[in-house]
Amino acid sequence: MRMFLAAMAALSVVAVPAESTVDGVWQTDGYRQLIEVHAGKLTTYDVTEVGCLPGAVTGTGDGTTFTTNEGLVATLDRRAATLSFDGDLGVRSLRRLSRLPAECRSTPSADPLSTFDVFWHTFAENYPFFAAKGVDWQAQGISARREVAAHPEQLYDVLCGLIMPLRDAHVGLFAPGKRCTSTRSGTPDPTTTVPRAVAVADANLGAPVRRWAEGAIAYADLPGDAGYLRIRSFQGYTDTFAGDQALLGKALDEIFTAERVSTLRNLILDVRVNGGGADPLGLQVAARLTDVPHFAYAKCARNDPHDPARFTSPQPFVVRPAAGPRYTGPLAVLIGNLDVSAGETFVQALVNRHPRPVLVGAPTQGVYSDVMDRALPLPGWRVDVPNEQYLDPRGRTYDGTGIGPDVTVPVFTPQDLTAGRDPALAAARRSAG
Repeated sequence: MRMFLAAMAALSVVAVPAESTVDGVWQTDGYRQLIEVHAGKLTTYDVTEVGCLPGAVTGTGDGTTFTTNEGLVATLDRRAATLSFDGDLGVRSLRRLSRLPAECRSTPSADPLSTFDVFWHTFAENYPFFAAKGVDWQAQGISARREVAAHPEQLYDVLCGLIMPLRDAHVGLFAPGKRCTSTRSGTPDPTTTVPRAVAVADANLGAPVRRWAEGAIAYADLPGDAGYLRIRSFQGYTDTFAGDQALLGKALDEIFTAERVSTLRNLILDVRVNGGGADPLGLQVAARLTDVPHFAYAKCARNDPHDPARFTSPQPFVVRPAAGPRYTGPLAVLIGNLDVSAGETFVQALVNRHPRPVLVGAPTQGVYSDVMDRALPLPGWRVDVPNEQYLDPRGRTYDGTGIGPDVTVPVFTPQDLTAGRDPALAAARRSAG
């Protein structure tokens, strides 16, 4: 293994003449990933200090843009030395290498201890929030590895036990027929809660509801020149990000018409059951809610495998007014612990809006980073791990705590769902006048 690390270090400083195409091998700043491009094919490799495994993302294209197996379009800019995905925000800086390390071509050992080592290092080298979560990953890893060595048949349970204390909805372990995830304490099961919550909210609106994207987007005109807009997700409207973007744009055009925004006096925006998705779609909605550009957040990724406090340079993002009709009046935003990921970055993108929205409900889930999907040596085993921070203007991140409300009201408690009540919606309607 020392030979592998030495080879990686040597490759990172080899001067390679500029190529006329993107063909070759590239190393990302952060994300612990290698990108190989050859003859219109893009292949990724995930690197840890204990080896190299094929990555989850592959693509085919024209040598600059690549359609990936995940429904995104990847763009590799040779002159700027950056990689970007149309469904993600920002760019990843690249460094050209002379060749792919031999370890990336070899078949890794698929035994419990090797799988444990890749799992542990994947988190140790990428996860930013151990200190905030009060988890001593080093000490827990030593103890857990001994347990796997003594009882290899208990590998899954040991790995699941390691991630449970993180209470991070972006962390997961997946094996054939098994799934281990760890949400914040008190988070209800979305598969049963979300359908009931939507039905209760609609019943309490007392107005006809129009829907798009199979119900992921919903709008109702309320009495008193008020409106209600619910967005359940920022993904999955179609099979591709470009299709999602187009369908969302069509829905927003039909909601934010010139006639409606001229008479709309208040708007309630409901993201209490927003399961996340693509951050750019959140900015696309925010652009319909302002006449003035404003700061959304800045994004950075952990980029030192040994130091969890080191990150790439933060990339700032701004909400820019859309070209079409926009609503710029008072806004109440309904939030809760089933508002997750891109649903939370969307709320973060709104808090610097003028006038500032009133946040009603309960704190959001507290997970913001894009999720890296990493394979483990055992066939069919993989892990999800976040590695980014989304920063506010003061450089703070809301990971773990979530964004809190201005007006605290219970959100979709079992008792309220059973009784058909929606006190948070009632409070938002009162705040909207």
